[in-house]
Amino acid sequence: MRTVLIIDDNPGVGEALSLLLSLHDIEPLYAATPEQGLALLARGNVDLVIQDMNFSADTTSGAEGAALFKAIRARHSDLPVILLTAWTRLEAAVELVKAGAADYLAKPWDDAKLVLTVENLLELSESAAQLRRHHQERQDRRQALQSNFDLQGLVFASEAMQSTLELAAQVARTDLPVLVSGPNGCGKERLAALLHANSTRRKGPFVALNCGALPADLIEAELFGADSGAFTGAHKAREGRFEAADGGTLFLDEIGTLPLAGQVKLLRVLETGRFERLGSSRTREAEVRIISATNADLKAMVAAGSFREDLYYRLNVFELRLAALAQRREDILPLAEHFLAASGSAKPASLSDAARAALLSHSWPGNVRELKNVMARAGLLAAGGPIQASHLGLESSSALPPSNTRNLDEPSREAVIKALANASGVVSRAAQDLGLSRQALYRRMERYGLDTAA
Repeated sequence: MRTVLIIDDNPGVGEALSLLLSLHDIEPLYAATPEQGLALLARGNVDLVIQDMNFSADTTSGAEGAALFKAIRARHSDLPVILLTAWTRLEAAVELVKAGAADYLAKPWDDAKLVLTVENLLELSESAAQLRRHHQERQDRRQALQSNFDLQGLVFASEAMQSTLELAAQVARTDLPVLVSGPNGCGKERLAALLHANSTRRKGPFVALNCGALPADLIEAELFGADSGAFTGAHKAREGRFEAADGGTLFLDEIGTLPLAGQVKLLRVLETGRFERLGSSRTREAEVRIISATNADLKAMVAAGSFREDLYYRLNVFELRLAALAQRREDILPLAEHFLAASGSAKPASLSDAARAALLSHSWPGNVRELKNVMARAGLLAAGGPIQASHLGLESSSALPPSNTRNLDEPSREAVIKALANASGVVSRAAQDLGLSRQALYRRMERYGLDTAA
């Protein structure tokens, strides 16, 4: 049951409020003095405080009530406090609301209004507590990930990347083949390199081959090597990627582009660990871990007959899916700021509010790779000054439609921060100023990584 502490030197007021709250399934506690109230608070399990503003014969200053409120706020910064005023100057109550009091009500109070205010604040307080717990859980998960997985400076803030990296941490120290799927430019090779860096093979080589960047007739030579004279232009023997990756990791990017003939030979090597260079009858061996990546739907390719089913299941023992940047929008601004800081400039440029809004509303078809290039261009044009939206060179036609992102009429992160500041951190007032419900504002605060303390 929710508990409300009443602090008032008038026992009649305490009794009336206690009865009223009890009738609405709220457990009341009563204290006749500020000292008693603070002692009850120290025991914990209080969800809200209703406090009088006057505790002496001087019934107009409200000094005692102000001192009590400041003591409560100092010891219990997240606890909602309702001020009860009788003869106190209204200005004093307003000043305390600006300092963080949840609301103030005049004596004699309206029962319905008081109960509604209390219930709303209790609901709001629980929502805020859930949000804080959620943030703490995310921080705990982030710390646990960092202690078990070397992120090597990887920048992210989204739940999607957190979940993917938690899975990566589980599979990194095994020798299981991993298939990394996701759209172009989302960081598949970076994730493969992280898997290698956290594996038992990290002291061995990490060798990457983009299967889509080579002609079909050179794939076999690239994978397995070739002896001198094996084909036109082969003037000397060369080792293939399997040999080069012996004892380490071989990363096969765009595996879906591998021709069927190459798929057959790759499957044989994966099954036996043996292969021959082109133009050679000598059987060689290499012990490698395979990490492959694709932006294609390999299952659909298997159904269409363009990708071997047995190879698919050989490669896809463990799949890691990387979301498009537009699907993990919490990563956009941290990545943008990271790319600016990593530019090597003596004075990295900063992002203006308009630039932040433009970055968040862009669809990012090129994903992280596109963002990195955009920030390199913007940093150059800004010449050390604040980056404006015009420096980004983003086409308005590439903005996300409302069905795929937040409605552009919704408040930006900066608008939410400004509204919270104007409301002195009182979320209900900030929500009203923004034209949102409290729950909607809390969702946006969570999305933007904000809390009322910040």
